[in-house]
Amino acid sequence: MPAPEPTPPPGLRRLTDSLAARLFALTLGAILFTEFLIFIPSVSGVRTQWLNERVSAARIASLALEAAPMREVSDELAESLLMKAEVLAVAEIEDDMRFQLLAPKTVIEGPTRPVDLRSSTMAGRSAAALTEYFAPKDQILILTADGAEAGRVLEIVLPQAPLKATLVSFAWRIAGLSLIIALVAAVLIYAVLDALVVRPMKRVTISVEQFSRDPGSWSRRLSPTARRDEIGRAQNALSGMEEAVADAFRQRAHLADLGSAVAKINHDLRNSLASAQLVSDVLSKSEDPRVMRAAPRLERALERAIELATATLDYGKAAPRPPRLQPVSLRTVLIEAADEALNGDGVRVDADIPPDLILQTDPDHLHRIASNLLRNAADAMTQAGTPAACVRISIEGGALIFRDNGPGLPEKAQANLFRAFAGSSRTNGTGLGLVIAHELAGALGGELTLQETSDAGTAFRLALPGLPA
Repeated sequence: MPAPEPTPPPGLRRLTDSLAARLFALTLGAILFTEFLIFIPSVSGVRTQWLNERVSAARIASLALEAAPMREVSDELAESLLMKAEVLAVAEIEDDMRFQLLAPKTVIEGPTRPVDLRSSTMAGRSAAALTEYFAPKDQILILTADGAEAGRVLEIVLPQAPLKATLVSFAWRIAGLSLIIALVAAVLIYAVLDALVVRPMKRVTISVEQFSRDPGSWSRRLSPTARRDEIGRAQNALSGMEEAVADAFRQRAHLADLGSAVAKINHDLRNSLASAQLVSDVLSKSEDPRVMRAAPRLERALERAIELATATLDYGKAAPRPPRLQPVSLRTVLIEAADEALNGDGVRVDADIPPDLILQTDPDHLHRIASNLLRNAADAMTQAGTPAACVRISIEGGALIFRDNGPGLPEKAQANLFRAFAGSSRTNGTGLGLVIAHELAGALGGELTLQETSDAGTAFRLALPGLPA
């Protein structure tokens, strides 16, 4: 079993994972890479200059031989010229004839490599300069260059070791200087980027991390900045988001407290209203004319209050319970919902639904959706005094259509149809009935929408899975 790799200490891990350390390393690496790209032509220039100096010395030696009688010099002078030129031998080629100007004083041994300065390119010189670092120590260069006069060619034999030593020394000087320049430049660039990028990003990161741990109570909030670049816009956007989220959490806490209080009030209110309804039932049996006139109004007021309390409690639930799907008779559920919702209001319901149609759905959810739609339609038609008020239920295009012949919905109700406490068109209505019906339709995998509304009536479309097209 292989041994686990050693884990770096926490301090080193934080350093390597930080944006500042990576930015400094990246800046230093980029500068050193740029210096390396500059080093290649520089070392090529040093190599070319070193070779040209040897060619110039050889040309001077050839001119000295031209001045000597019979182009011959003493051995001492020849050795002196070779030493000053730092070469091993010099020959001249003219008209395909080779003349030995300065003969070598010792036997030349070692591998040889030709170098032609007459037809070299920048790329070739750069590549040759790099290869000099890897040449054998005893390598001999055969250098070819133009002679002192036109038509003449110099052939110079010289050791490669001095050239290699010169290039190695140059490389060390350049490396040291480049490292110093890179460090200074990296520190300056890092200081600027740290102030402009790293520190603002640290503030943003700390705020976001604290927000992710506890969105409701984090304290390291950002203040807006006057910067107009990408970081400034991001910081301002995050600052605005933090304020909005903080306000939302405060509002949620207030609403939670308010909802708890309303639930308690509703519970006690429903109990009180139930007692009042019992008294109302007793009063309705009185034969006193004044009581008989007031009792119906009292009963309707109590019914509206109980309906408001029930709807508010239903809407206060976090979500409707998951549907319990089972085969149900669609017509039976709709008729039962109509009997409960209308309760003798003088509104007729025509359910054009096949008696044998069985739907896989939750009967309680469907009952509540239908009773809300029918109750809303009946109340609207009753308030408007619609003659021969009727609600027709049919199946069209895979959906149930609830169509009445009432006065239609006002524009305000249409704009806020499925918003709690805002979409009701009834007097003393809460607007919760359609909201609850819309949520229950979604829980059943369907959708409740307003199909049409006008002076001729209103139609709601309830799409449910399994309805025939």
